[in-house]
Amino acid sequence: MRAGRVTVDGVTVTDPAHDVEPAGTVAVDGRTVALERTRVVFAVNKPAGVVSTARDPQKRPTVVSLVPSTRRLYPVGRLDIDTTGLILLTDDGELAHRLTHPRFEVEKTYRVLVGNAPVREPTLRALRGGVELEDGRTAPADVRLIRPDTIELTIHEGRKRQVKRMCEHVGHPVRRLERVRFGPLALGHLKPGEHRALTAAELEALARAVATGDR
Repeated sequence: MRAGRVTVDGVTVTDPAHDVEPAGTVAVDGRTVALERTRVVFAVNKPAGVVSTARDPQKRPTVVSLVPSTRRLYPVGRLDIDTTGLILLTDDGELAHRLTHPRFEVEKTYRVLVGNAPVREPTLRALRGGVELEDGRTAPADVRLIRPDTIELTIHEGRKRQVKRMCEHVGHPVRRLERVRFGPLALGHLKPGEHRALTAAELEALARAVATGDR
């Protein structure tokens, strides 16, 4: 701007604090520019051994490295390095905040392979009612028995290692953990390491999922 390369409505502007009307035309070196209004969200099937960060000081592979993109993407929430399954990447900070903030109660479903099988009905009832952990009692969870050693657990909290701690509390240490659903989105047929951009309908479903969090 100080070099005189920027114009607003055809007039050269050198003040960075200059206000631009919504209908104003901004150009740099004579070429019109516009705000990038569209945001992107990718679904990724995170493999084990990949960290849920944009960068890693230890040089381990990151979920962001799985998605070639010119956008500045970052993960929505976290999965432990040994946990697999659905994680979202986006450049929409407000959406990411709403999807992870406890106030919006976005549900996440995990498929859990546990030790000390079989899992019996009293254990399922305990998980459904909430269990007492060192950082407080968990909210009631939806729990479904898949096999004698496998359950699906749906929670809307985001405590650190919550699913693992809940299962350990009821005597069934986790052997394998996979997130299969995030809000209205299912992991589907994505293979480990694969990604895809969400459709317009899926983006609308995500928006609806967090729109009620203002209640």
